[in-house]
Amino acid sequence: MIKEDYISSRELKTVENHYDVVVAGGGLAGVCASITAAREGARVALLNDRPVLGGNSSSEVRLWALGATSHMGNNNRWAREGGIIDEIMVENLYRNREGNPVIFDTVLIDKVMQEPGIDLYLNTAVFSVQKTGEEKIEKIMGFNSQNSTIYAFSGEMFIDASGDGILSYQAGVPFRMGAENSDEFDEPIAVNKDDFGELLGHTLFFYSKRAEKPVKYVAPSFALKDYNSIPKIHKVKAGVDGCNLWWFEYGGQKDTVHETEEIKFELWKVAYGVWDYIKNSGKFDNADQLTLEWVGLIPGKRESRRFEGNYMLRQSDIVEQKEHFDAISFGGWAIDLHPSEGIYSELDSCSQWHSKGVYQIPFRCYFPKKIKNLLFAGRIISVSHIAFGSTRVMATTAHGGQAVGMAAAICVQKGITPEVLLKKEALHQFQQKLLQTGHYIPGIANDLTHNLISSARIAASSSLSLSELPHNGGWEKLVHSKAQMLPSPGGILPGFTIGVRAGMKTELQVQLRISSKPGNHTPDILLKEENITLEKGVQQVDINFNTIVEEGKYLFLCLMKNENVEVALSLTRITGILSLYNQTNGAVSNYGKQVPAPGSGIDEFEFWTPKRRPNGLNMALMCSSPIQCFSPEQLLNGYNRPVAQPNAWVAEFDDEHPVLELSWDKSQLIREVRLFLDSDYDHPMESVQMNHPEDRIPFCLRDYTLEDEHGKEILRKQGNYQTMNSFLFSEPVQTGKLVFRFEKPAENIPAGVFSIICR
Repeated sequence: MIKEDYISSRELKTVENHYDVVVAGGGLAGVCASITAAREGARVALLNDRPVLGGNSSSEVRLWALGATSHMGNNNRWAREGGIIDEIMVENLYRNREGNPVIFDTVLIDKVMQEPGIDLYLNTAVFSVQKTGEEKIEKIMGFNSQNSTIYAFSGEMFIDASGDGILSYQAGVPFRMGAENSDEFDEPIAVNKDDFGELLGHTLFFYSKRAEKPVKYVAPSFALKDYNSIPKIHKVKAGVDGCNLWWFEYGGQKDTVHETEEIKFELWKVAYGVWDYIKNSGKFDNADQLTLEWVGLIPGKRESRRFEGNYMLRQSDIVEQKEHFDAISFGGWAIDLHPSEGIYSELDSCSQWHSKGVYQIPFRCYFPKKIKNLLFAGRIISVSHIAFGSTRVMATTAHGGQAVGMAAAICVQKGITPEVLLKKEALHQFQQKLLQTGHYIPGIANDLTHNLISSARIAASSSLSLSELPHNGGWEKLVHSKAQMLPSPGGILPGFTIGVRAGMKTELQVQLRISSKPGNHTPDILLKEENITLEKGVQQVDINFNTIVEEGKYLFLCLMKNENVEVALSLTRITGILSLYNQTNGAVSNYGKQVPAPGSGIDEFEFWTPKRRPNGLNMALMCSSPIQCFSPEQLLNGYNRPVAQPNAWVAEFDDEHPVLELSWDKSQLIREVRLFLDSDYDHPMESVQMNHPEDRIPFCLRDYTLEDEHGKEILRKQGNYQTMNSFLFSEPVQTGKLVFRFEKPAENIPAGVFSIICR
């Protein structure tokens, strides 16, 4: 029993702890920053003011996490972020392909709890920052409402991933809220500020489900009564739920920090009022058995403060895909702006403008000029309001969070400040440490200097010589123009033979395209074109463009729309080979072609995008001479994904048990082996709601062994589904040869490996 007599006042319990890295905010950015720093040996405190991790992707909000892949609705091929967020998304796919947000909560908690270097503090809100002088944070204070405890966290480095930037705000870092004028950063699309307003608002989701018998609904007194005050009320459909209601947005004309509770109540008013409209207006015949299963208790917040760093990303950085010497992350979501009136606006719910490919984000956007032990992560980084429209999405912020976590760990290890990492040699080491974890930075390759594979002789039991994609997948009508992406080995382009079936005598227009920029996958340059006369029925068509093409670019063999023609398909799928369609995807404002207003600074171009498996089969075709882009030497090019080439060793189709050998003239002492496998970086892996077609990516090698020069088995992996497989040997292996024995991953998919690290 505890019994205390009256005293005039009491102090709350206070606990003081010191850490190498203190991370404020447990959204995806904070989670990835914490895991990265911990894996680099730092002792990390992760504070989150909510009872679960994930921020807007958590079960409290239930928005899907997405980034540069943009629902496969843009021209960013193989653009999933990589690194820690990729590990999380692939894990979630395996455990939770149905997209249950409650299960996603457990995936995130599990990832954090598996790291012994992280101490997790849930329900702990930062409320005070203490500094030593003007340039250093000494400690931050947090309050846990569940255990009535105040925590004092002192640290060497601090990461603000708190969403509203509570840490940076109290530390005095300059910030912005709202939209810049168009002339400040020469951002032509900023001129619509008067229409769209200053800020993006909040969204609150609700879910429904169908009951076995009719369910009545009596709306609360505060529910919206005037349905017609919502201009787009006609878009509401009975049974639609989850993230499809992202346009239930409000608050862009308010203070999205200090008035967030008022914004939430207005969104409750809308949600319960719209449900009353669905249930009781008499306009929905199938609503009787629907019941309201869940309504969000906190809204998903899009925008508040943006803090000023050493560089401010802007429209031209995104559209022109500018290169930055200190690139450590990337984006690829559209510049996605919403009217500030949200659900009450007469305007379109969003305005999305895409670039032709992904863009770099420099390290200078992630830390302030004045405070020397502070880094930003998440949506608060140093960008203009226009650029924020793209950088704000969760997979992009998570990817940047990993980079910031690595930076913090390096700063602690070396006793340096973030700005020192901008120096040439330090920056190179920083970028390389990121790349070695599977983190992708466009335009920067892995340095193989300290990788033993660079001095090895590489031999394979087979290497794919692509001469045919067999016709074993039926036929597809050319309702949309269809393109086959093929890597260019350079030189004279081979001829192609495709099978077609015409319903009548007609002409088929065939085009050969490439991208104007290396590493992009927008087929915006037309090299050759011809019209081929087809007779009614099945026939083989020879396509010979007789042109020289450059190595290091994908070719787009395009069959233009003709509903009287069907093309033969192949069930065979290969790493780095895709078919595309000039089709629409309204979810990301893709209507087949982007046509911006003159003077907007936005490019006009067509969208050529894939279909999700099991759809989107390759064209069946034969090549007059084989395409040779899949040799073991591809393991040495420094890339862990397709970019301008497949960048992978791929075995022959009929090699059921492919073998890869690395050998050296002298015996080597090997402490670690890492393999980078194909988890299909083109598949977006939205974290919730999407019901993905498989729980394991079919390209990804599942079963393999590794042997030394004497045939002794060093390791065995079974049932793999992750992209990066890392093995740190308890005792270093002394050998002059490593022999990898793989099992073919699927009947119609040959084995493939992007790269191997041995050290």
